[in-house]
Amino acid sequence: MQNTGARRAAVVLVSVLALFSGLGCAPQRKGQEAPDAQGQRARDSVIGASQLPGATGVRAALRVGDSASARRRVEDSVAQ
Repeated sequence: MQNTGARRAAVVLVSVLALFSGLGCAPQRKGQEAPDAQGQRARDSVIGASQLPGATGVRAALRVGDSASARRRVEDSVAQ
């Protein structure tokens, strides 16, 4: 039994993989439904205003989304 460390590592790895696969297959609870658009927008705004890594990307995505919404409103008003 010279490979005790390797065997122990394999057992731990298999256990962790089994745990994560079980968690991934769990049904979604009612309280974990997708957030509404306004709630998600507010959350994204808070993240964009922070100093977290990636906040600049969130701000840029919000700006692009706002631009697309404004463009759609103009196109809709012209079409009517």
